Amino acid sequence: MASTWRESCASAGSREAGLATADEAVKFLDTPISGAFVIEPAVFGDARGFFMETWQAEKFAAAGIKATFLQDNHSRSVQWTLRGLHLQVAHTQGKLVRVSSGSVFDVIVDLRFSSPSFGAWWGVELSAENHRMLWAPPGLAHGILVTSPNADFLYKCTDFYSPADERTLAWDDPALGIRWPLPPGVAPALSAKDARGKNFAEIEKFP
Repeated sequence: MASTWRESCASAGSREAGLATADEAVKFLDTPISGAFVIEPAVFGDARGFFMETWQAEKFAAAGIKATFLQDNHSRSVQWTLRGLHLQVAHTQGKLVRVSSGSVFDVIVDLRFSSPSFGAWWGVELSAENHRMLWAPPGLAHGILVTSPNADFLYKCTDFYSPADERTLAWDDPALGIRWPLPPGVAPALSAKDARGKNFAEIEKFP
């Protein structure tokens, strides 16, 4: 599937700080999963470090991401930890995710019957080095595999965590065939809950 770029202007605040120029912009990249985007923020750096904008409601809305976030989460995990694939069947969550330290392989699976990408999975590397973010709209299962010695993972959610509504889609369901970048002979570190995930045929779906 061909990808297309959509851009919005860098913030006036950044320009006033001497960090941006008029032609620098955050970039929104379509993915094979309908409604999901990879976001590459404009990163402005010098000898002191860097600055980047990770959320700006007007710019994201202009790119088609009209979200109101109710909860922010932060997880830290060691290498080859696999978290997921998670979803909530009520209080469904859209998630804007990124990595502040280390790197992860981030996977989304489309569980929406009405979506042209229903049943498909897609993965992307997110890292502190590449600064990429991923927008996963409601109706997807989501998971990560930590590929660095450790990683800090940050995510903004459009609804509150609801334990009663949480489900886990099996990370290793052969019907999905997700190609996790695990070294030969290495098994992922899983929670007990994630080790009991349902397969795609069994998991609840969305309209």
